[in-house]
Amino acid sequence: MSVPILKQGTYLIASIQSAMTDSEALSLQDDLMDQVSRYRSRGIIVDVTALDVMDSFAARSLRTIAHMTDLRGAVTVIVGIQAEVAFAMVQLGMSLEDVHTALDLEEGLAFLDQRTRMWGGDGRGG
Repeated sequence: MSVPILKQGTYLIASIQSAMTDSEALSLQDDLMDQVSRYRSRGIIVDVTALDVMDSFAARSLRTIAHMTDLRGAVTVIVGIQAEVAFAMVQLGMSLEDVHTALDLEEGLAFLDQRTRMWGGDGRGG
């Protein structure tokens, strides 16, 4: 099952609806990179609210997406990590180092709006 990606202005919003297989995570990476280029996106939100578990490959894939899109000039924010998922990730030593996170979609959009205003509309710091 592919992850739906919506375009909202200069942002892309990917909403993960269920646990992803490794191949689906890789497909999401490819799809987001393609759309960042096609739409010249400045921000990406990956909504994981529906996930009640996150394995190490999924966490690594999210980090990879954030780092790849950063190299393309877009800021990525992971939103909606459930408390139980965060707890399990910490207990298992998994992290989303150097990846922006927000409580929910609203906070993620506010973060991207602030970043794009701060740096002249391109979402990037120095």
